[in-house]
Amino acid sequence: MEFRNDYEDARRAAAYDELEFGGTYHLAFRDLPALLGDHVSGARAADFGCGTGRTARLLKSLGFDPVGLDISAEMVAVARDRDPGGDYRVIADGDFSSIPPGSRDLVLSAFTFDNIPGQDRKISLFRGLRELLAPGGKLVSIVSTPEIYLHEWVTFTTRDYPENRNAGPGDVVRIITTDYSDGRPVDDILWPDPEYRQVYREAGLEVVAYELPLARGDEEEDWRSETEVAPWAIYVLERATG
Repeated sequence: MEFRNDYEDARRAAAYDELEFGGTYHLAFRDLPALLGDHVSGARAADFGCGTGRTARLLKSLGFDPVGLDISAEMVAVARDRDPGGDYRVIADGDFSSIPPGSRDLVLSAFTFDNIPGQDRKISLFRGLRELLAPGGKLVSIVSTPEIYLHEWVTFTTRDYPENRNAGPGDVVRIITTDYSDGRPVDDILWPDPEYRQVYREAGLEVVAYELPLARGDEEEDWRSETEVAPWAIYVLERATG
């Protein structure tokens, strides 16, 4: 299946802006304040793949001073409308030159690498993000687990794509978000944990914390797979010392 970036699209951007932090997405962000409190010193942040600004606004609410970076002009336009005082920048693919090297205490990437094909491309981008880190800085990478493409969720459905079960690392998988008004499927790239860890190593990063968040069962949600299967993986990374 040929891959396409579904997010350089005005209709998708408008729909994506409808999302907040509920449903299955709650699990990606529930523990983020504690993780950042435990691992990050300083407030200078970059949100790589900021989309319509949801995660950048969250970082601001946690006391960070973020700059949002995205290749999609459609997404950034919505982010600027939603947060006129924020700093949101359209960047060329892989171009981090607008951010001084070594200037960020935190680089956050939430779901961005779900939509980036190719091991070499992932390595190159993570190397670029690593160079933005200040001494002691941390890179937090939130990605979809392979399991998200195999089950039914509060916020997602994959029932129409049984071919996902035959996908291997680097293959295109499809998923539909049910919590917004755009019912078109999204093409993602399947990339399991061992492959991510290899990418991180080759990019000069090491994992200092790793979480697979599950629903606890006492939240006000009618969970589906979320109490037994983790839809997201969260990595806290720093520059490798070896």
